Amino acid sequence: MVTATSNAFGLNGNTSGSAGAGNAVAPAASPVSANKDMFTKLLVAQIRNQDPLAPSNPATFVNQLSQLSQTEALENMTQTTAASATMLQSLQVLAMGGQVGNQVSVETSRVQLGDTPLQGSVQLGGASNLTHLVLTGATGTQTRIELPPHAAGAQGFTIDPAKLGLPAGKYSIAAEAADGTKPAVEIDGRLNSVRLSSTGGIVMQVAGIGDVEPGWITGFNGKTTGADAPVTFN
Repeated sequence: MVTATSNAFGLNGNTSGSAGAGNAVAPAASPVSANKDMFTKLLVAQIRNQDPLAPSNPATFVNQLSQLSQTEALENMTQTTAASATMLQSLQVLAMGGQVGNQVSVETSRVQLGDTPLQGSVQLGGASNLTHLVLTGATGTQTRIELPPHAAGAQGFTIDPAKLGLPAGKYSIAAEAADGTKPAVEIDGRLNSVRLSSTGGIVMQVAGIGDVEPGWITGFNGKTTGADAPVTFN
């Protein structure tokens, strides 16, 4: 430290007149440098304290130095990987942030009903003569909506809470095809925001669903045009 060196020579560490100049603290060494310094000190101590009558094989010290170099390389690689992951995550947030305001499709098992209709689709793996859309409220009350026969693929639907008499709130949602399978349900909603969670993950807030993870997104659909809206079932 600068202060210790100045005092050793009988100098005042605050010659500049600044209150903090004499108390400057050297930056902390990085983990890699600290490990290297410790290893070097141990190696020097080992060489100094070896038995003069039975000195250690020099190849042993060479191997130890080689291990130190490998350890440093691994630590540097770990730091580089961590920095790259942080940068990639930042780029993902920026890219997804550019989609805010657009419509997205989300595969989900829960929805948030309000005053406006909610649109989505059932992803049928095969033709179904009768498919049920099942909404379950917080009290466990189920509302079953019948969808007409449909071929394999996406069968669109619209849930109108007012016509169905469903109060606003959170619901679980599932689909049941005629063959007993439970195809995935996708809900279309406006992407309202993108943010980083307290744990460092990416959280996307979608209207009609709530907070979702990026992996739940199945499609970015652009701005709503109002055309080709699916039929409302009530």
